[in-house]
Amino acid sequence: MKKNRFFAFTLCIALLLPIHTVEAKTYENKTDLNLSAKSAILMEKETGDILYEQNSHEVLPPASITKIMTMLLIYEAQEAGQFDWTDPVTVSEHAASMGGSQIYLEAGETQTASDLTKSIAIASANDAAVAMAELISGSEEAFVQKMNEKAAELGMEDTHFVNACGLDADGHVSSAYDVALMSRELILNYPEIREYTTTWMDTITHHTAKGDSEFGLTNTNKLVKNYEGATGLKTGSTGKALYCLSGTAERNGMELIAVIMAAPDFQTRFSEDMKLLDYGFANFAKESGYEAGYVLEDIAVEKGMELTAPVAVQERISVLTDKSAGTPLESEIHLQEVILAPAPAGTKVGEIIYLQNGEEVGKTDLVTAEDVEQANFSAMLLRLLMLW
Repeated sequence: MKKNRFFAFTLCIALLLPIHTVEAKTYENKTDLNLSAKSAILMEKETGDILYEQNSHEVLPPASITKIMTMLLIYEAQEAGQFDWTDPVTVSEHAASMGGSQIYLEAGETQTASDLTKSIAIASANDAAVAMAELISGSEEAFVQKMNEKAAELGMEDTHFVNACGLDADGHVSSAYDVALMSRELILNYPEIREYTTTWMDTITHHTAKGDSEFGLTNTNKLVKNYEGATGLKTGSTGKALYCLSGTAERNGMELIAVIMAAPDFQTRFSEDMKLLDYGFANFAKESGYEAGYVLEDIAVEKGMELTAPVAVQERISVLTDKSAGTPLESEIHLQEVILAPAPAGTKVGEIIYLQNGEEVGKTDLVTAEDVEQANFSAMLLRLLMLW
């Protein structure tokens, strides 16, 4: 069997095991980062593994990092065909009345869905968030119901939303863990959000009865300018929530989500978020397995035109590794002893399981690389004669 330069392989021939998903792993903190924020967590995007945590389930006001859920539902609605990005959105009196961070929309003003979403992602605009909520669900109240339904679907057990923008309100709460969950869902499924979350400055144009006027947007997330590989994601601050941040960054193919909640001041939330990200990149890495379609070996075929069939890797996967583990990544190949013809290309016949320190850290299926044809009468007769 050919060897992959990234891995030491061991071969294990076994009956095909049922498919199961590798659960997200929680690593022990390797050191105390001495964070002054009340709550924090560091999560790897693809696996959902927790690399560091501090009071990650403490229930706290989330401020404008609430808008991560708002943006997630916006992108889901657009994907479902509820609206196009170029659609005009008329701003209601309710949306225009939002205080806090805003782009000063006027009641009756129209903006495109894309410009409102851009304003949410870059400038954390409360008025734009409510305008988009009303576009999708008819009212902010109905949209908030969707937010809570999505939170339940994602397993966000510490969260209850009261509004679409994150202004302080009784019962409007979340946790660092839950914020990481919804951040992961957004960047996994809608990586195009980076177009906005990595933009430092942009503009929109107000269209009102007074005429057109340009309005500047400046990103509230200082990581975009100050941290190598920053990809987003969302800031938040109110009197009750103090200073919050879900910061994301990618290096060497690994994207991390660092959530800080209730930091004591503006600068601390950024410095401690960067401390979390630095910790993750220093202690963990991503390694890749075989390319999709790479033929590993052959499998025996029963009643086929050929006695064997090539077996290929279904998809290339990236595996999170602990740099401090001190042991190489290994893999076990679990393969059926035989496959019965006929079988189409892509039929699952086994899987590769990747392990570090004996623990499963990832896997992918092994499949037939081509159609396995059933033997015809002539082939079967010739085979019998040869055996005789």
